[in-house]
Amino acid sequence: MIFDFFHSRSIVILDPLLKKFGKVFEEKGFQAYLVGGAVRDLILKKPCSDWDVATNATPEQVMSMFKFVVPTGIAHGTVTVHFHKTEIEVTTFRTESEYSDGRHPDKIAYASTIEEDLSRRDFTMNAIAVNLRNGKICDPFGGRKDIRKKVIRTVGIPNERFMEDGLRPIRALRFASQLNFSIEKDTFSEIFKPDVQKKITSISIERFRDEFLKMLKSEKPSVGLKLMEETGILKLFIPEFEICRGCIQGDGRGFHDFDVMDHLIYACDGAPKNNYKVRLAALFHDIGKPSCKRVIENEKDGQLFTFYNHDNEGAKITEKILRRLKFSNEEIADVSHLVKNHMFHYESSWSDAAVRRFIVRVGLQYMDDLFDLRVADVFGMHNNQVNLRNSTTSENILELKERIEKITEKQNALSLKDLCVNGKDLMDIGIPSGKKMGVVLNELFEAVLEDPEMNNREKLLKLAESYKE
Repeated sequence: MIFDFFHSRSIVILDPLLKKFGKVFEEKGFQAYLVGGAVRDLILKKPCSDWDVATNATPEQVMSMFKFVVPTGIAHGTVTVHFHKTEIEVTTFRTESEYSDGRHPDKIAYASTIEEDLSRRDFTMNAIAVNLRNGKICDPFGGRKDIRKKVIRTVGIPNERFMEDGLRPIRALRFASQLNFSIEKDTFSEIFKPDVQKKITSISIERFRDEFLKMLKSEKPSVGLKLMEETGILKLFIPEFEICRGCIQGDGRGFHDFDVMDHLIYACDGAPKNNYKVRLAALFHDIGKPSCKRVIENEKDGQLFTFYNHDNEGAKITEKILRRLKFSNEEIADVSHLVKNHMFHYESSWSDAAVRRFIVRVGLQYMDDLFDLRVADVFGMHNNQVNLRNSTTSENILELKERIEKITEKQNALSLKDLCVNGKDLMDIGIPSGKKMGVVLNELFEAVLEDPEMNNREKLLKLAESYKE
């Protein structure tokens, strides 16, 4: 490879803590460089909190230099140093072979120079290092030039880099979404090649999931999601989306400008950037529509499309996908629950009892996320920002929020445990434990939801007496 030393002369101002960290290596006769995304962010003038350092010291030597070191990946040359309440990942200069298990490099060999270490990295923008001793930049592959041009380019031949690790093509798409960069022509076209596609399928599902989540946390995940669809990567890991493309949902009523696929992608854009569960729910909320689509002929409006029960069907599909991607049980339950309940239609005519039943069905802890999902759903209909100060959607949500707050302030009974009687009380009046007691408790709860004044021990026991038979 040809080193571009023309771009290796600049100096950056380092955080004082990093300079202090580098001083420890210098005093022991070792080199230390800041590498990876932190350098890229420095050049982009973005804040960075995760620091990765490369050094010619071995892991054992690094462990001898600092008091608190965790051997997080010592088999691959990596340890985590706790330095002045900051975690810094330190990796010995290395070269590596391909990742045949789709997760770890087959062989690790220590390199002698930082240039050799940088040559194994994926993209030029990530193959830049900053010397912790003097702040000098080492940029042998023109990474800063590509950053200025907002271009993602592999270090060396694209096929070689992608065949070393099948995650790299996905990382290219994620970076395009995250940084709003374009992918260099030869680098992008290589992703479509059959051998690269096969290599992509060899990676572990956890590695895909982690990149997928990083993509969803970008400013506009639609950029990466569309690239994933275009390159066929989305179909490799989430084939359920395929039937969403071309599933038309816009009819004479004007609710939707896009097919189901684009609606889901844009809804994801409209969800809060800092809430990945709502973004997942937005991306999946209508995934049940294609299998539930029905066409109704209407004399006045022509063809109308209905998608009855798509919320329940979508929740099942969502659970299946997230389980395959190995999300946690809690994440699966939360996202599926939001998808299942996204079709609420609040009106001012709802009684207080109806609002209480809504709270019980959805759960107070899900309310803010569900309202954010509704806003994202509306955003995805036309790919337009929802005006929260002047829209029917926001007015309905704000009104419903106010009514929910009033109900919770009154400390209405919103679960069985809030009732003024319990199972022991019912046993005392002759109702046996088991199925029958469960039925009676639920009847009492329904009565209290309808009329909170009923949550009185005497009234409830009297009502329970009437259910005994």
